[in-house]
Amino acid sequence: MASKLSVEELARFLDEQFPQARGPEVEVLDAELVRLRLRYEERHLRPGGTISGPTLMGLADTAAFFLVLANHGPVALAVTSSLTIHFLRKPAPRDVIAEARPLKVGRRLVVTDVRLFSDGEAASVAQATLTYAIPGLGSAPP
Repeated sequence: MASKLSVEELARFLDEQFPQARGPEVEVLDAELVRLRLRYEERHLRPGGTISGPTLMGLADTAAFFLVLANHGPVALAVTSSLTIHFLRKPAPRDVIAEARPLKVGRRLVVTDVRLFSDGEAASVAQATLTYAIPGLGSAPP
């Protein structure tokens, strides 16, 4: 299924709604797969020379949000309602790749699976499951 936003439309949406954000590069934007690349910077490291957990969680959340946008279009008020992450191995100090795939796409909830990889490695360094809540068009009846 095709994305409801092109990469260019996504960039415009982010510039308008989140002008303070500087995110990862979008390599693939599709309703079935979002692939992001976070360029390595020393600020992403924690002691021990590994990419920090907060950096990985932020990338996973961004990938899931972009998957929501690919499936629902520009929904600025979609919010993370759940994030569970499993750190599987020590990430190398290099670019991190996130691949987000939908587990369930509904009108009000999108559940995603996000795998995170050190660039050039086949084994994932972390796996996250995220749920995004999509705002309704009005309040629900009592």
